[in-house]
Amino acid sequence: MADHTTHHSLQPPLGGIEALFLDLDGTLVLGGDAIPGAVEFLGRARAAGMRCFFLSNNSSRSVAQYLTRLHALGIPVEAEDVLLSTHDLLAWLAERGASETYLVGTEGMRAMMEAAGVSTRAAHPQYVVLGYDTEISYDKLRTASVHLQRGVPLVASHPDLVCPSPDGALPDVGAYLKLFEITTGVRPVHVCGKPNPGMILHAIHAQGLRPEHCAMVGDRLYTDMELARRAGVHGILVLSGEASLEDLASSPQRPSLVVGSVDELLR
Repeated sequence: MADHTTHHSLQPPLGGIEALFLDLDGTLVLGGDAIPGAVEFLGRARAAGMRCFFLSNNSSRSVAQYLTRLHALGIPVEAEDVLLSTHDLLAWLAERGASETYLVGTEGMRAMMEAAGVSTRAAHPQYVVLGYDTEISYDKLRTASVHLQRGVPLVASHPDLVCPSPDGALPDVGAYLKLFEITTGVRPVHVCGKPNPGMILHAIHAQGLRPEHCAMVGDRLYTDMELARRAGVHGILVLSGEASLEDLASSPQRPSLVVGSVDELLR
């Protein structure tokens, strides 16, 4: 839709783009369904020779669970194409030699962390780790709060305030962070995931690509479009998830292109 375009550094045919970094929730999928036209858009992208990576700050699922979910929706994807905030979190912990944590997160996230050699139920954790916990319990909140008040630092998998769904916004990590801050006065020492540019730059470098030949496609201004800005790639904002044109008008992020949904791209 031409009236969505903010400026003309990129057009819907996406000339010169060699790789797409695609957000999932609100961009390719919404709730349990693919966004209309998303599967066909991915077919057009691959037919044009574009490499497609799938990014999500949603740390509630493991890579294996994401593959199952995406394959069920008809989206062809391999494990190496999936980049999660949990990967960024594990890299951050590894850089600090941290292997003892208390996790507020799902069993899928726990499985990824344990497989990487990180304990998630440590009695004396080096960090409290907060992910998007769709299996939240009061016991987890209680235990984490006690650790935080004893001085254990808090690290979060991503900053998203809400998770978009067909029924409206749902509480995400950012909402849980507010809960812990109100309860304990503690703020995170680090927040992983988008918009940290490392989420995509390592893949760009590994593929021998140039940032200006890549695009980040997503529905959030403060994560997806801010990541695009920090990484030096094109930002393509879709209005099928969290952000609206009203949000864009007051945002410091300036996407290269704004469209209603991915269905409008590469036609």
